[in-house]
Amino acid sequence: MRRILWFRRDLRIDDNPLLSQEGEVLPIFIFDSNILSSLQVDDRRITFIFNALMTLKSSLQKRGLNLAIFYGEPSEVFRYLLADHSFDDVCASGDYDAYALERDRDISHLLPFNYLHDTYIFRADEVLKNDGTPYLVFTPYYNRIRTLFTPEHYHKYLPVKQHLVAFEYTSLIHIHSSHKTLKPLTLNSIGFIPQTLTPQQLRSPHDKLKHFASKIEYYSLKRDFMALDATSTLGVDLRFGTISIRAILRWLLTQKKHAIDTEPFFRELIFREFYAMLLAHFSHLNKQNFRYLFTGVPNEEYYTLFCKGQTGVPIVDAGIAELLNSGEMHNRVRMIVASFFTKNLLLPWQWGEAFFAQHLNDYDTASNILSWQWSAGTGVDPQPYFRIFNPYTQTAKFDAHAVYIYKWLPQLTDIEPKKLYNENILKELSINRYPHPIVNQKISSRNALAYYKSIQT
Repeated sequence: MRRILWFRRDLRIDDNPLLSQEGEVLPIFIFDSNILSSLQVDDRRITFIFNALMTLKSSLQKRGLNLAIFYGEPSEVFRYLLADHSFDDVCASGDYDAYALERDRDISHLLPFNYLHDTYIFRADEVLKNDGTPYLVFTPYYNRIRTLFTPEHYHKYLPVKQHLVAFEYTSLIHIHSSHKTLKPLTLNSIGFIPQTLTPQQLRSPHDKLKHFASKIEYYSLKRDFMALDATSTLGVDLRFGTISIRAILRWLLTQKKHAIDTEPFFRELIFREFYAMLLAHFSHLNKQNFRYLFTGVPNEEYYTLFCKGQTGVPIVDAGIAELLNSGEMHNRVRMIVASFFTKNLLLPWQWGEAFFAQHLNDYDTASNILSWQWSAGTGVDPQPYFRIFNPYTQTAKFDAHAVYIYKWLPQLTDIEPKKLYNENILKELSINRYPHPIVNQKISSRNALAYYKSIQT
């Protein structure tokens, strides 16, 4: 059996179903030009991926294997591989977004496609209602998962096969655009500028887990306070599979044995499952609303000010500053920002989702699309349009001393914290290089409710 092992969202050796296969194998990774063509040349994620690939390549070489790295359209790469070599199948762990499904269908027409389950705990068709339809409400879905979840099954470790045979690599060459070249592939050769990642971004996922061990006990109490180091920071690792979801589950089981309440964090992992399941069953959610004829009120001026972090609402602008400068954004801030964008500014959620897609290091199609629809009130929630976050009261509750705001908006450090979540004061303050609020919270919220009421179907 000769097979291609296609690494995608599983950039690791440990606990990887790809490496639990048998036979003569060719491990590959493809920098997909269809995806990369829409990214900025300084996109941090490409540097993160490249670093992960170098680690993966080195680990494979220690086991007598290697990793062939290509750049181009996947179908082009596979046609090139199949032109001079024969393979029995391609093995890959799947994804649920529309592009990934179409891409995999195209490849399956060239070579038998062996789909491996890895990225999530459950398959998209594994947790359904008794009538076989998908859940639309999270709590029943979560309760159902708790009845199905068996640690012995989902904590299963997938070891690397000891006798994998390496396909002969010397005949392979890299692909750059549509031209074959013998030069080693680099970030520069595929059109990207290497970025300097922070120590936190360079930390291994297992080190992150060790660090999180001292915080998980207080996770439910502290996770919403954006100035605290209270979250796992594993989002980017889950996104690119530098750690397996099973490894995290095994770690949670260990914490639970030490009488730690792991349920709040486990619940967040299940939200990730829920959103992936929804996108798999309702692919139109990629661009279309689940409910309501909400199109928003396109306003280029508002959108430009939002993207620059110049809305005059400190917690919103601090979130944008964090995103633009680090590729990160605290989850509570994401909810505040998305609510302000879709409710107070009444902008189309698709615009905000695309902005996040451009900048978030841990951008995940399902999680972000469904989270934006949740904020916009167009998703699967029963009565979602009433939900409007007040950014000022949210700041008072979760950043009362303005530690987070001061970090990302240093021009505000001379302003007393209480003034930064008092809209009336902000309207009157004259702050160098910082604008007044572009909308009134009370009026814009009232307008949003009226708008949503008018479009109910």
